[in-house]
Amino acid sequence: MAPIVEHSSGSAALILNPVERRAQARIRRCPRRTGASSPGIIPSTILAFLEEKLQELDGPDARIADYFDVTAGTSTGGLVSAMLAAPNAQGRPLSPARTSSHQRLLPRALPQDLPSQKSMSGPKYDGKYLHSVVQKLLRETRINQTITNVVIPTFDIKFFQPIIFSRYAVQNDESKNALLSDVCISTSAAPTYLPGHRFQTTDKDGKPREFNLVDAGQSSKWGVLGWLNKGATPLIDSFSQASADLVDIHTSVLFQALHSEKRYLGIQDDELQGDTASVNVSTPENLRQLVDVGMALLKKPACKVNLDTGKNEPGLSRGTNEQELIRFAEMLSRERRPGQAPEERQHSKNK
Repeated sequence: MAPIVEHSSGSAALILNPVERRAQARIRRCPRRTGASSPGIIPSTILAFLEEKLQELDGPDARIADYFDVTAGTSTGGLVSAMLAAPNAQGRPLSPARTSSHQRLLPRALPQDLPSQKSMSGPKYDGKYLHSVVQKLLRETRINQTITNVVIPTFDIKFFQPIIFSRYAVQNDESKNALLSDVCISTSAAPTYLPGHRFQTTDKDGKPREFNLVDAGQSSKWGVLGWLNKGATPLIDSFSQASADLVDIHTSVLFQALHSEKRYLGIQDDELQGDTASVNVSTPENLRQLVDVGMALLKKPACKVNLDTGKNEPGLSRGTNEQELIRFAEMLSRERRPGQAPEERQHSKNK
């Protein structure tokens, strides 16, 4: 099996999940991110480092989407995934990893959104500015037009069912070929922070289908008074942390069972405090601090999950996270160009 890289920071997580399909002798690769708002800066920083190393190997036009079969994420992870996979006018990825979230989206989004007049019984922000930025960047791009496959989970509060948008799903259900901007707005509609999103698509026969993804009427019941406790969000934090931990543990169990521990890398910071741990503090100062946290994580020893305690512990036979990512970049570059010698790759890069 090929490498998996995960970044987790509170409720923010990143997984680069290449899985080998033995029947085809080919690596299947999937970066996955979970997490809301500002903590998404940390996985973006990690991704930017990986993309930089890929560019050193294959040239300045190399992008994350060129190396991965699937990019997936929830909340801010969904936004970043979409920015990495959406095409620009030339058919290339819309955003380099370095600008996929913290320079193009997050610094301006929540501060520009106005506090809701019903903030004690509904979402804290009206979401209008964030929606306008996402719609301007993604324009009319639909799910089936992404450069690489995307998988973005949402939740339909009207039917209490998860709805997962992907190019795979579109093959069997045309009604899921939604605007990528609608999907991004929906996956970022975290209760208490942003309003739900309602939109409509049509199936192959032209029949309309309405999506109520964290429906505004229903989400008003999940107001600040019902969710918060002395300014904190214990229920949201618990679910988010549990989700990140379960992904980490399940993936670790799989790779340890297959004797492929070195193909999995979890990068986590369990010690974020104050503004750096906040979901919605996107001041320039805090964003710079989050980038610094991501850069510091690169220098830390690579860890693996202790399956008995669930804790991340230093891997005795591994280097730093930075060294592991460099190794993964070399592996991804080789897999993308099978049979090509290093000097040939260097020649292609310098053209």
